[in-house]
Amino acid sequence: QVQLVESGGGLVQAGGSLRLSCAASGRTFSSYAMGWFRQAPGKEREFVAGIRWSGGSTWYGVSVKGRFTISRDNAKNTVYLQMNSLKPEDTAVYYCAARRGPEVTYAVNEYDYWGQGTQVTVSS
Repeated sequence: QVQLVESGGGLVQAGGSLRLSCAASGRTFSSYAMGWFRQAPGKEREFVAGIRWSGGSTWYGVSVKGRFTISRDNAKNTVYLQMNSLKPEDTAVYYCAARRGPEVTYAVNEYDYWGQGTQVTVSS
């Protein structure tokens, strides 16, 4: 099993930046795909960004592409989400997720392990 713990959330003004971290513990595999999802009140959980654990390819949701960057440090079993040019509509709980497979998908139910989330609030 894999344990995931997110950190780095907080309150930021519109236009500002935050970097989220997701630390993985337990058994991990370089072939695990990792993703970031977010969920705002009253809305479905949506895909934000994904990366193959082995690196090389990244994917982004349309609402964040060009502003967010996902990266990983496999030596530290950590995935990051750099968020720039934040907007109030980015306000949500952000979740880190891991999938038992090499490929990134957009679907929530394709991921096997989830962190408990970290709150990101963007004020105008």
